[in-house]
Amino acid sequence: MQINAPGNYDRAPIVQVPLDTLTEQQRATSQGAEVYPAIWQYAHEAAGDRSALVVVDSYPGVDNAAIIDGLKQANPTARVIDVEERAALGEAELTALIAQNLTDDRVFGIMSHHQLRDFYRTSELSSLAADVRDAEQDIALVGWGATLAEVHADALVLADLPRWEIQQRYRAGASNWRTHNPDEDILRKYKRGFFVEWRVADNHKRPLIERIDFLLDTTHEPKLISGAAVRAGLATAARQPFRLVPFFDPGPWGGVWMEETVGLEHIEGKKYAWCFDCVPEENSLLLEVSGTVVEIPSMDLVLTHPRELLGPLTFARFGAEFPIRFDFLDTVEGGNLSLQVHPLTDYIQRTFGMHYTQDESYYLLDADADAKVYLGLKEGVEPEAMLAALARAQEGEELFDAEAYVNVFPAAKHDHFLIPAGTVHASGSGSMVLEISATPYIFTFKLWDWGRLGLDGKPRPIHLEHGSKNIQFDRDTAWTTANLVDQVQPVDKGEGWREERTGLHELEFIETRRHWFTGPVDHDTAGTVNVLNLVEGDVVRVESPSGAFDPYEVHYAETFVVPAAVGAYRIVPAGDSAEYGTLKAYVRGTQLD
Repeated sequence: MQINAPGNYDRAPIVQVPLDTLTEQQRATSQGAEVYPAIWQYAHEAAGDRSALVVVDSYPGVDNAAIIDGLKQANPTARVIDVEERAALGEAELTALIAQNLTDDRVFGIMSHHQLRDFYRTSELSSLAADVRDAEQDIALVGWGATLAEVHADALVLADLPRWEIQQRYRAGASNWRTHNPDEDILRKYKRGFFVEWRVADNHKRPLIERIDFLLDTTHEPKLISGAAVRAGLATAARQPFRLVPFFDPGPWGGVWMEETVGLEHIEGKKYAWCFDCVPEENSLLLEVSGTVVEIPSMDLVLTHPRELLGPLTFARFGAEFPIRFDFLDTVEGGNLSLQVHPLTDYIQRTFGMHYTQDESYYLLDADADAKVYLGLKEGVEPEAMLAALARAQEGEELFDAEAYVNVFPAAKHDHFLIPAGTVHASGSGSMVLEISATPYIFTFKLWDWGRLGLDGKPRPIHLEHGSKNIQFDRDTAWTTANLVDQVQPVDKGEGWREERTGLHELEFIETRRHWFTGPVDHDTAGTVNVLNLVEGDVVRVESPSGAFDPYEVHYAETFVVPAAVGAYRIVPAGDSAEYGTLKAYVRGTQLD
């Protein structure tokens, strides 16, 4: 394989906030030490002759102590109250309340349907509100849930934080919300965030975004922009092509393709395994306002503009959740992914409270000559014998002979393997996979991990009990070959282009279409969100035939989103490649006539 030299892959794609709809005050930004004086100044102007009230409602994981300190330094005579310390449940009470959601499992919990008020003492919130109303000095309330104290804020601030940054803080020793667990297993910290904290937090902040005066970006150095600018930026993103901020992470089976192609920083002793470049629950969105770039969770866009982004039928089916995921799995000069299976829809609903499952597929962006994919079971596999062998391997009694039970298919560049839930699978070494799947991605039941340890030196969790209940043993060689391998079908063609259907399987809700082209290709969202990757060629432009948005440049291997509201769009070659290729995904059955 000839790995591409580092190119123009953009790791910090920006959405420009239009300034023409904003007042001079709404365009203003501040950062660093300027942030907290700016908040107090706004609050004092709004309060007039009376004392000012600032309310900073934060996302769990935000460094509230830094915010409290900043507000105190900017206004030494003000009373700054930590709402969490004043009114929230203690650690033992909170943990007991959510124990059923956490379970004893290292990885999997049950989706929480709590409201943030459940985590607070109602009497203390009422007492706090009374104290604030009676106060004759400047006051600031800070914490996740600060708005639960029903008072009128002169300056309402949302201190936001992307989930990927929260995970980095977990790794660095940060604890979960109201929990002292700095040294706890990172998987258990993540579980508490995923199944409880982030679900509750997104529900809580969704209505806040519509009424905040400011958003405080706390990802790195604090940056402050107006709520009006945030809303204008999100509205803009919902009506034009955009990209999310990709993140790259090492893993025990990692490869070298991403590092060399994208131009990533080398990590001594580790290789990059994953890139999530379109997972809105995890990724960030960069908004540029008056020269200041702020980083916010891309879920903020899904929560505030689900109809424009997803389209009416996709929104009706999934709610404010982004159902399509694009990510990279790099095993070039690396190892095999774990042998795994994903839960059936009925199982994930009954067991974890998630309403749809992780159907997926492997699209080969690149591959070594001997690359392979493990997919489906061989003819005549006896379930009891296979499960017994997996159990012995899990106990360390013997290695699992995967190729005795699982089909092995050669994998070449631009092959597309379909993987409906319940199908045993793994990408072998020597592959650069563009994984196209449904979004609830943590629901992977590892069956065998080739006897290796994770980067933390611990065995990676195996979930044979869950996996054994979901393996579809009738998906043998004949069925897999007929249904999941080489399913490319010609669809249409025109001058300088041709369209192919590459999948997915009828059991999966995602449809994928590949276009090969040397000239312009017209597309239409037909009322549903499109997610695309430039799988061949150096650079293209995405254009609006009506001039509804400015031309948008996309480089090789970049994933981009075209919101449903865009409608017609055109992809035009803009580089020196002999031929170009895009792979497009959308939710089947959600296109409007």
